[in-house]
Amino acid sequence: MIGIVAVSHSARLGEAALELALQMVQGPGARVRVAAGAGTDADGTPILGTDAVAVAEAIDELAADCDGVLVLMDLGSAVLSAELALELRLSDVPVRLAPAPFVEGLLAAVVSAAAGGDLDTVAAEASAALGAKSGQLGAEEPVPEPVAPSRPAGDAQTRRVLVRNPQGLHARPAALIAEASGGVDVRLRRLPDGPEAAAASLSRLLILGARQGDEIEISAHGADAAGALDRIAALFDDGFGEGTDGLPETGTGTGTGTGSAPEPVAPPRDAAGAVTAGDVLRGRGVSPGVAAASVVHLAPALPEPDGGVVVAESERPAEVSAVERATVAVAEHLRARSAESTGEAREILDAARLIASDPELLADARALVLSQGRTAARAVWEAARSHETALEALGGRMAERVADIRDVRDRVIAEILGLDLPGVPEREEPFVLVAVDLSPADTAALGGGRCAALVTEQGGPTSHTAIIARSLGLPAVVGVTGATGIREGEIVLVDGDRGTVEVGPDEERVASARAAAVVVEFDGQGRSADGHPLALLANVGGAADALAAAEARAEGVGLFRTEFCFLGRTDAPSVDEQVIAYRGVLAAFPGRKVVVRTLDAGSDKPLPFANVDDEENPALGVRGLRIARRSPRLLDDQLRALALAAEAESALVEVMAPMVATVEEAAEFAERARGAGIDRVGIMIETPSAALLATEIFEVVDFVSLGTNDLAQYTLAADRLLSELGDLNDPWQPAVLRLIGAVGAAGRAAGKPVGVCGEAGADPALAPVLAGLGVTSLSMAPRALGRVGAALAAVDQDACRRAADAALAAPTASAAREAVGAVLADVSGL
Repeated sequence: MIGIVAVSHSARLGEAALELALQMVQGPGARVRVAAGAGTDADGTPILGTDAVAVAEAIDELAADCDGVLVLMDLGSAVLSAELALELRLSDVPVRLAPAPFVEGLLAAVVSAAAGGDLDTVAAEASAALGAKSGQLGAEEPVPEPVAPSRPAGDAQTRRVLVRNPQGLHARPAALIAEASGGVDVRLRRLPDGPEAAAASLSRLLILGARQGDEIEISAHGADAAGALDRIAALFDDGFGEGTDGLPETGTGTGTGTGSAPEPVAPPRDAAGAVTAGDVLRGRGVSPGVAAASVVHLAPALPEPDGGVVVAESERPAEVSAVERATVAVAEHLRARSAESTGEAREILDAARLIASDPELLADARALVLSQGRTAARAVWEAARSHETALEALGGRMAERVADIRDVRDRVIAEILGLDLPGVPEREEPFVLVAVDLSPADTAALGGGRCAALVTEQGGPTSHTAIIARSLGLPAVVGVTGATGIREGEIVLVDGDRGTVEVGPDEERVASARAAAVVVEFDGQGRSADGHPLALLANVGGAADALAAAEARAEGVGLFRTEFCFLGRTDAPSVDEQVIAYRGVLAAFPGRKVVVRTLDAGSDKPLPFANVDDEENPALGVRGLRIARRSPRLLDDQLRALALAAEAESALVEVMAPMVATVEEAAEFAERARGAGIDRVGIMIETPSAALLATEIFEVVDFVSLGTNDLAQYTLAADRLLSELGDLNDPWQPAVLRLIGAVGAAGRAAGKPVGVCGEAGADPALAPVLAGLGVTSLSMAPRALGRVGAALAAVDQDACRRAADAALAAPTASAAREAVGAVLADVSGL
């Protein structure tokens, strides 16, 4: 077994990259340790940097049961720390430092290690990880054709399959294929004349460039060849658990699509092909929150300037001036950014500034213009290339500076041509970034910038965009068909909870969204003006979310969505896998409450191993706790894993079941959970029946948590994913508030907690009402904690009760808002 150490300047980036990498494998076949950050300052704020001692300790920890260790580094001083760690370590296990891209390399290395690759193989896979992206984007150097090792003598068994899933062979399907090969010599070839790739190689599979509708020939040789072919063919037939929507009828079958949400329909376009104001685009909300800002498209990669243009001698001085002005402008811009930065970021920007000011680079470009008539842009390109070649020839660390020269080259050329810099744009005002998809580096670069939200046409809930967006607290919607048709500069409202992108919303909705996006500091204690406590907790979906919530000073976790451990798979994770995943969340909240929701598959989150057949009305079908009727072991394994994770960590774990409708269901779940070793057991109240039976349900459970999104959906009979019915899916609807009030009254009578973990929990205007209705805790996205905390701190308990009475007496949602606003304005002067 090969161990992997990921060295990163940022603990959040390191954990997010690891979470993404572990989504690629289904078994415990890869040992990975993250050595990230340089500790914390006096205020507990993480310090960006790297620690050679921590890297050495990670290597030594893996050395105990690994045959070799591969070390991947993000940038700059991470390389120095890794090299120093080789001298500090106490073990003698073989160690390799990989000159690989950090995120992509980590993914490829984890998959290769899980497939049983040796140190050389794992290192080669990591180093080749950018091959697929380079090929797709048209890199200036051709992507080398993978050379497959020779086969043993004998005939291979073959099979032809069709790529059925909408996104083709991206990273997750490639990882599933690598795992399914099971050590058998399996090759895949895109027909009719595409390249061939070994199934065990994530990077080579990505280089195939296979898209939906492509035909693939699979060949296998040796023992269990037929079994490997069956396993891999089954993955293709199932669409890798992503569905087969959008596959044209070809006579070979399109599959059922089970395991994927319905493919959004492209919105109408105007005569110029742009999405028009008033359109609402739907995708999948993967990072919660709401934001409204103008659209900025991801800048495309700069093409190589035309080398065939010869500038007239009379015009050459002007071209030289263009080069000089551009280099000065770029150097000044980098200097200004450096002055605003600290630590490693400042060092990197200073180094880039020096490259932009390099007199030899400028002299070479000037000579190319004057002597050969090159355009300003072409001259900079060629001058930079000669410097790149010289550095590459030196090897070692000097060769690593090639990327720095290319970055400065592109900045100067973009300045000359008046173009946006490729990749994530820089803006002074907040913006919504729209792209086909984002690379991990692009997404990670958004931290600290002016990006308010992300919208992509591709991606899913476990994509790098989703994971890193959640870690940065950016609302994000992925899989949005037609997103790139939104005009640059158009105002859009992005709702990461509902998965919608509203084009050209009215001013009132924009103002509301922008107010909600303001992050207010939270002091870590939710309470009313008279000191009555009301716990403010966080909604999380994985370890990266939990770390971000802890940094935001959430008092605990009110909703741990465990679906992240199950999504994107064709079979359920093992108990051991689940324990590892759950511990990552629990570890972020030692000694504090973490409320875990058991698997809530079905409806808009179908899973192939849980929801086995199509349902005409899936929102009312076999979802949530009801899955245990078909697959009791799925629930029992999860409860066992949660109990084991709770034993291993000090968090105060509480477990609740979703989609409960009867007292019998609540009682049966409580019995099974307690039998598995869970001390505190509760249920989600998402159906009107559960709300009306709250008094009886409290007799068999320890707490309840109101899922207001689904409660509104079922109370108003309005699909929560249908934007046209957004006015009905509103927690301010009097019918919903009255059900919440009934549950709150039952909780008070029983002396048991009543939480809210739906969208209503993040509404600062509604928080006093919920407190007055008997709610004892609110759970929300971490960015909402400060605003909700401030709203509660401005009113006392008496005002909360009067606000609740006013809301319950109102006949409409708008009347409820007005009545509550009047009550709170009287007592707080708001």
